[in-house]
Amino acid sequence: MVGGLLSAFCLCVLALLLVSAGVEDARIREIANWKNAAIALLAPIWWHALDFSLWPDVAAQIGLAAIVFALFIGAFALGWMGGGDVKMIGALALWFPPGALVWMLVLMSLFGGALTLVLVAARAWSGRRGRVREGAIEVPYGVAIAAAALLALREPILNQFL
Repeated sequence: MVGGLLSAFCLCVLALLLVSAGVEDARIREIANWKNAAIALLAPIWWHALDFSLWPDVAAQIGLAAIVFALFIGAFALGWMGGGDVKMIGALALWFPPGALVWMLVLMSLFGGALTLVLVAARAWSGRRGRVREGAIEVPYGVAIAAAALLALREPILNQFL
């Protein structure tokens, strides 16, 4: 019973952090470090609620998160993603098992692509109206990451009622 309440608490806090980070990224194109740190630091409480063993459960989760974080550091180095986005993906990788993580990353890519197309179309539309903007489009990828993570989280939340 305690594990169920603790896991529900963790999921609620994570959902609030994700919504907050997505809104922040949409508004100012930045995700606060404390939000990413809170997502990462909440993961061990989640593991405890799910009764993960140190070996192999926790070790595998940390290893998976390290690999994902390293891959996305490459995307940051190439200028494809912002640092806050990369930290958020790395922190979220602590929460999801491999299959759910892949699902989250696929959704994130689809949402990010759709968001990019919307921003390109909006820029083209404003250009037709005489308001030409210079420079590259800044995509608030945190919105796509948060939306994908929330959809991937629906599994443990909704499965309790089935």
